[in-house]
Amino acid sequence: MNPQEIFSLQSMPAASASYGRPPYRFIDREFFIITYESDPAAIRQAVPEPLQPDGSNTVSYEWIKMPDSSGLGSYEESGIVIPCTFQGEPCNFVAQMYLDNAPAILGGREIWGFPKKWANPRLSVEGTETLTGTLHYNHVLVAMGTMPFKHNILDEKDTATAIAKTQVNLKLIPDVDGTPKIAQLVAYNLENITVKGAWSGPARLSLTPHVHAPVADFPVKAYIGGKHFIADLTLPYARVIHDYLQ
Repeated sequence: MNPQEIFSLQSMPAASASYGRPPYRFIDREFFIITYESDPAAIRQAVPEPLQPDGSNTVSYEWIKMPDSSGLGSYEESGIVIPCTFQGEPCNFVAQMYLDNAPAILGGREIWGFPKKWANPRLSVEGTETLTGTLHYNHVLVAMGTMPFKHNILDEKDTATAIAKTQVNLKLIPDVDGTPKIAQLVAYNLENITVKGAWSGPARLSLTPHVHAPVADFPVKAYIGGKHFIADLTLPYARVIHDYLQ
């Protein structure tokens, strides 16, 4: 291969790309989000400067089911998101993510810096009435959330606006000698959003301490509520908003 051919490669390995080329289009992407009050010291410790926690002392625990993802396949995801500000503007910091799909883990980490690890999240309706999210890490249950199924209807325009809120990741990639090669805050906004349904309701969340999936580091102090929505949307490329190496 000559340099031009090398630069045209989609991703490693050269013989067979690990993931498709963005942007990625998601059809019928389903979200279950539980928002709750947590420990402000734990939140501050998890948020990288110059991001600032927004002062609400809240955390959102999320499950996402993605049955139709161009370039990635079909998979599910779970994790922690913290509302923040950057230079006075509201954003969400993605603190932890757990999923069951290799292309999404590889592409997410290499391009956007998503904090992705392999685990087994599941989102389903248990019985006839309970929206239920679970997260198992190495067969150990570390998170379970519940909410009444389609309890209260939410405004779809307001939901689309919330989905489009700026998201921020901490992207860290070492050099071959172990020193930092990339250390950035990376931002992106989901695009071409069509909300197909949105609901709210009371929710409950159980978190179990686990060294490899430390979601319980953000203890539940008080519940704000749950949201459940389904949407089509596009994940575009991102932008660097802060470079720690410059």
